[in-house]
Amino acid sequence: MQFPLVVGVDGSDSSLHAVDWATDQAVRHGLPLKLVYASLWEHYERIKPSFSPDRATEQVIAENIAASAAERAARRAPDLKVSADVVPQDAVTALLDEGRHAFAVVTGNRGRGELTDRLLGSTSLTVEARALCPVVVVRGSWPDQDAAAHRVVLGVGDRGETSEAAAFAFREADRRGAVLEAVRAWRHPEGAVDEAIADREFDAALHSGAAEYPKVAVERRLIEGHARKALVAQAADADLLVVGARHRHGTFGLQLGAVNHGVLHHAPCPVAVVPQAS
Repeated sequence: MQFPLVVGVDGSDSSLHAVDWATDQAVRHGLPLKLVYASLWEHYERIKPSFSPDRATEQVIAENIAASAAERAARRAPDLKVSADVVPQDAVTALLDEGRHAFAVVTGNRGRGELTDRLLGSTSLTVEARALCPVVVVRGSWPDQDAAAHRVVLGVGDRGETSEAAAFAFREADRRGAVLEAVRAWRHPEGAVDEAIADREFDAALHSGAAEYPKVAVERRLIEGHARKALVAQAADADLLVVGARHRHGTFGLQLGAVNHGVLHHAPCPVAVVPQAS
């Protein structure tokens, strides 16, 4: 069974950018695209829809938003299989449920009515922390394929715990005809990871992906300094930044950590967070 690429829509500019990105991604991977509008989205975000009181009911508005997003995707990729659902749930619950049977879940970086575009919205951040599948937050802007940077950046974490994220990044680089740039930050002070250990972690993280995708060119970047700053800087002209996150033991959710929180809030390009096996 082929799982769809799921994208959350709410009528905001951010979600429309996510629809555009997800449409291109679905075509790239040969996947069906499923658009999901959660009818309690406004309640969850503690905002009210910006429609006048004499407009149609919430259900009709929701259906119009979902249909409009589907039409947008169809215009962008006429041969793509697109479906749109309105579900009577809050956004987080809806996207987490859909993520149980999805290739990945895609969200915008802000919900409708947010005050600033700088920081990540609560819905996107919560879905990132709890989803069982990869989640992509569409940040920044991205060019058309002909003008793409053809660079996928992979953050290599401690102890080489990047296997699922590396597999995701290699597959993305292969489908995009892109270079995979693996980034490992290290700190020189006593007690921190030294350069030799960091280099071995590269080997552990990249071995399987390199064997499966031998045509993908890989560039290693050992950068002395803070991991968040290194990843954000290297992603400045990247098409996608990929990081891994581990499930907590004995609880539901992922350990996003300070580095992942930082890149989710500040990365200049779309960010994929990939759950790692325990």
